[in-house]
Amino acid sequence: MPRPVLILFAHPAYEKSRVHLSLAAAVRDLPAVTFHDLYEEYPDLDIDVRREQELLRAHEVVVFQHPFYWYSVPPILKQWMDLVLEHGWAYGATGRALEGKTLQVAMTAGGRDQAYGPEGFNRLTFREFLAPVEATARLCRMPFAEPWVVAGTHVITPQGVADATASYAALIRRLGEG
Repeated sequence: MPRPVLILFAHPAYEKSRVHLSLAAAVRDLPAVTFHDLYEEYPDLDIDVRREQELLRAHEVVVFQHPFYWYSVPPILKQWMDLVLEHGWAYGATGRALEGKTLQVAMTAGGRDQAYGPEGFNRLTFREFLAPVEATARLCRMPFAEPWVVAGTHVITPQGVADATASYAALIRRLGEG
């Protein structure tokens, strides 16, 4: 039995992203996948908290798909976390709605891999930059999967996009299979 996967997609300039256009096209129609574009759903940023919580309840895997945006997540995804992950529902003594559900980050970065690490320009790894997201997962009792990252999107070749797309679709299939 497949595990339902919820992809929370957040890209403020989706139509300009050749990488995310390809990634999204590869996964949006996979079995047991719900592809949920937050900017499309909430252009006025008025997030329907109860609806989002129901989507979370109905899925076993949650994927944050987004560009690495100023060393973090895009604004709507941060707002989504602030509003949807309520105390007493997602965390706290009685907040167990997400317990055991997997959180996977799938993101792109314009900078190349070598820019991220102790010797790189940014000095931190992607995983270190994602510490707040990982801490959020832990607070919500969710296993945090190793982040999946496509780096160097400013210089990626068409073959690189195709390879990343195939890798992402395989990841989402594996997550759905458990």
